[in-house]
Amino acid sequence: MTPRRSNIDANPLFVRPGEATTRPRFSLAEEPMLPETACQIVHDEAMLDGNARLNLATFVTTWMDPAADQLYAETYDKNMIDKDEYPMTAAIEERCWKILAGLWHAPDPHGAAGTSTVGSSEACMLGGLALKRRWQQARQAAGKPAGRPNLVMSSAVQVCWEKFANYWDVEARLVPISEEHPALDGHDLEKFVDENTIGVVAILGVTYTGMYEPVRKIAAALDEIQADTGLDIAIHVDGASGGFVAPFLQPELDWDFRVGRVHSISTSAHKFGLVYPGLGWVVWRSAEFLPEDLVFKVSYLGGSMPTFALNFSRPGAQVLLQYYNFLRLGRSGYRSVQRVSQDVAMHIADEVAKLAPFELWGSGPDMPVVAWRMKHGYTDKWDLYDLGNHLRQAGWLVPAYPLPDDLSDVTVQRIVVRNGVSMDLADILLGHISSSVSYLDGMEGPLPRKGRRTTGFHH
Repeated sequence: MTPRRSNIDANPLFVRPGEATTRPRFSLAEEPMLPETACQIVHDEAMLDGNARLNLATFVTTWMDPAADQLYAETYDKNMIDKDEYPMTAAIEERCWKILAGLWHAPDPHGAAGTSTVGSSEACMLGGLALKRRWQQARQAAGKPAGRPNLVMSSAVQVCWEKFANYWDVEARLVPISEEHPALDGHDLEKFVDENTIGVVAILGVTYTGMYEPVRKIAAALDEIQADTGLDIAIHVDGASGGFVAPFLQPELDWDFRVGRVHSISTSAHKFGLVYPGLGWVVWRSAEFLPEDLVFKVSYLGGSMPTFALNFSRPGAQVLLQYYNFLRLGRSGYRSVQRVSQDVAMHIADEVAKLAPFELWGSGPDMPVVAWRMKHGYTDKWDLYDLGNHLRQAGWLVPAYPLPDDLSDVTVQRIVVRNGVSMDLADILLGHISSSVSYLDGMEGPLPRKGRRTTGFHH
């Protein structure tokens, strides 16, 4: 009887002269391996991952055109922090955030401040740090204690904001969402803010549903609070997804620096900025809103360079890919790409709404995102988790998850339509959803709940 192989060894089974047949998985082998064999092992294991193009859970870009792929391959060795060695990459980084400052209606894009980041999570944390430091400085200047800062935000914020509050000793004040108020909209805001509030986070594209939080309405509520209490509270807009959508699909919407209380905006370039992971941006209305003592001068790389980041060495290639997109697409190109994605999302929404089990969640797609829930009482044989697991068999990743806080009893399913999700792919997906519903409806009894595999929730 052949003994069962241990899972601690890699055994590629390639017949190559002088090649070892096994390698330990969790420790370094003593001898090297042929590059072709090592590459094949990694390739074979990685191909067992899901197909990124069929991952409708993620907001992250999974496709760029061949010219971008070539540019990426030519520049992946650049270190963004080394601005003395790579001065043109540094100059292009500055051009990019100034382009965004203009796109987001900064009063003077050249007088704004900004930086690239590894992703929107780092960008959010930098925006939060600037809010906290400005609040601390104002409190100290007034001779008041500065030891109990809080940040107000919707309970539907992305988890990076809860990380920020945890890591930097800031109380996270979460305003619960509800059927009546499915996003932060200024309702009851006066119950959450006080003299220790460093700012309010408004989300342009809630992760769960793609809804925009009404920044102008939130600012109006803060105006009333200031009139009543004297508290002047700033807004940071988390535009991780919507920051690259609203300027092109809803250009008349006031959410950016046109709203006076908006001090800073962050976005994820590797989402609807159409760049491979990982790249984000954060921009401040003007340099005065970025405290100087948060900016470090780095000199050991050959020149004195300012830096404001949580990371140090990081890839520069994505910054160049962002600039490539700005040159390649321009305003009309971005508008066209986002419009096509929105059209596909609306097509999916229309067809899903026609299926008997489902009703759409939300008043309408602000972004190319579709969310739906099961109609109450439709069936007790299956739910959205079962549908997600059945779609996974065909390669589709479509997450199901509960909403937060007061809506935790509501489970929704969500699809993100990114660049590269075509109308043809959408029709194939809709066919699989329809056939999966028919299969699940036709079961004799309910699926077992204990130990079942559920679809994951990806930001």
